[in-house]
Amino acid sequence: MAAWENNEEIKLFQEYLRIPSTHPDVDYEPCVEFLKRQAQNLGLPIRIYHPTDPKKPTVIITWTGTQPELPSIVLNSHMDVVPVYPEKWTHPPFGAEIDSKGRIFARGTQDMKSVGMQYLAAIRALKKEGKRFKRTIHIMFAADEEIGGKSGMAKFVPTDDFKALNVGFALDEGIASPNETFDVFYAERSIWFILFHISGNAGHGSLLHENTVGVKLRYIIDRMMDFREAEVKKLANNSSLNLGNVTTVNLTRVQGGILNNIVPPKLMVSFDVRLALDVDHQQFIKQLEKWCEEAGGGIEITYESKEPYVPPTPIDDSNIYWKAFKGSLDSLGLKSRTLIFPGATDSRYIRAAGIPAIGFSPMNNTPVLLHDNDEYIDADIYLKGIEIYKTIIPNIANA
Repeated sequence: MAAWENNEEIKLFQEYLRIPSTHPDVDYEPCVEFLKRQAQNLGLPIRIYHPTDPKKPTVIITWTGTQPELPSIVLNSHMDVVPVYPEKWTHPPFGAEIDSKGRIFARGTQDMKSVGMQYLAAIRALKKEGKRFKRTIHIMFAADEEIGGKSGMAKFVPTDDFKALNVGFALDEGIASPNETFDVFYAERSIWFILFHISGNAGHGSLLHENTVGVKLRYIIDRMMDFREAEVKKLANNSSLNLGNVTTVNLTRVQGGILNNIVPPKLMVSFDVRLALDVDHQQFIKQLEKWCEEAGGGIEITYESKEPYVPPTPIDDSNIYWKAFKGSLDSLGLKSRTLIFPGATDSRYIRAAGIPAIGFSPMNNTPVLLHDNDEYIDADIYLKGIEIYKTIIPNIANA
């Protein structure tokens, strides 16, 4: 019999996966009720906060330390998952079925219901062993991470309730690794959604008007794509870099116009830009404004997202939590590498508050399937992750 067969932790994981907490319009109440039962099972107190909206809960299960005056540890995960296309799946996306190879198929197996349940499983095992640790541990389950966390972590961190947690360090999600090396994330790029509102001379489509929106649009697109190409080459020519080390630029929308034979007076083009840590934000803004002038003027820039620079978490001996975390992996003989996260997680809001945070999902030898069809995790990998957290959690809680 395989280790995962009739395993109680696997069964609890499956139960959580079967809650379809998917966007849009997530109903978090089934998740909250499930987590209440887990807290009761663990004999730990649970609190539910609503920083902005009664339908957007932040759930925290707390294990008080022997020295609760010390800064606490947060083990963060999010309850929400991205939408699914059921017809593209070979297993029901919320069925949590296990195939003959021991693969658990469900939305959230990688991103990131697995991590939240691994935290609880590790703590359950540690409590059964009678362990206690110096620092208080808060197991946090956040809302709306998949749509930017604007109604979740972004609103919770500034509150007095969060400040009362006295957080010293946080663990959050990472990404699966297709090989034996675990990826560990210590920073994130700044997300900017840049909109160029272009004005120009309008008129009949049969004429050659000067300073049209089309001419200006072409100039802006060319400059943005030239910048993009330079970043592509930078990444291709330096094997020490990964996606998180460069700035990504992608055209996402072009809007405007009424009829085929009318040159419109306005067009809008938007770009998804993720600024690398070495980009000076003010200099980048000046560059954008210079391109608008060179295009002929009459262009207004607005931002649907304009996140500030957030310093990376130190990954050296100056950070006692990092030493404890990395020492845990080393003691287990696990290979790891440190990276800048290519996307975005709730960690950026925690780091922005001056709290060190590390992104880590204990999934190696696993294809990266977050947001993909047929998302799955091997049951054996899931159980190994619990064992990894059984080493990490005590070490950081005693740092």
